Amino acid sequence: MQTQQAITPPAAEEYNGYLGNYVQQAKTDDLIEGLTASYIFITGLVQGLTDEQLLYRYQPEKWSIKEVMVHVMDVERIFTYRALRFARQDKTSLPGFDENAYMPPAKADVRDINSIIAEYTSLRTATIELFKSFDEEALQQRGMASGLEVSVRALGYVILGHEVHHQKVIQERYLKR
Repeated sequence: MQTQQAITPPAAEEYNGYLGNYVQQAKTDDLIEGLTASYIFITGLVQGLTDEQLLYRYQPEKWSIKEVMVHVMDVERIFTYRALRFARQDKTSLPGFDENAYMPPAKADVRDINSIIAEYTSLRTATIELFKSFDEEALQQRGMASGLEVSVRALGYVILGHEVHHQKVIQERYLKR
């Protein structure tokens, strides 16, 4: 049986633009370990919160915690889709998306938090298994998305760093920890 090598952080030339902020927030030397730890942390953070806490908005135009969780899943899905396409050497330039336009149709605030966590659990498991399936050649593949060139490896770290960013926002602005 072959042992999975750690998926190490991307080199600076594997990403650019706003993606660098998320890569920097990932702060791990092993993507799979980071994705697993982040999953445990964020589910522990939101499980047990009251409905009042889950629906709280620190400013009127900001999302609730339920909406933040659904947003994190939307972004993870989009970025894993990009990673899959690039790993399979699809050279099609992929468009960006408007995260704010996604939220109203998602209707996150009327969903039960256990349903959101169950969906998130399935998604994170699929993300981890997809990245574990990539060999070094696949991880180094690059493509264009939102007008930026990015590697498959960097996309994994962007997924993790994006979630870490939102964990901090939940703690500091919603739960004031």
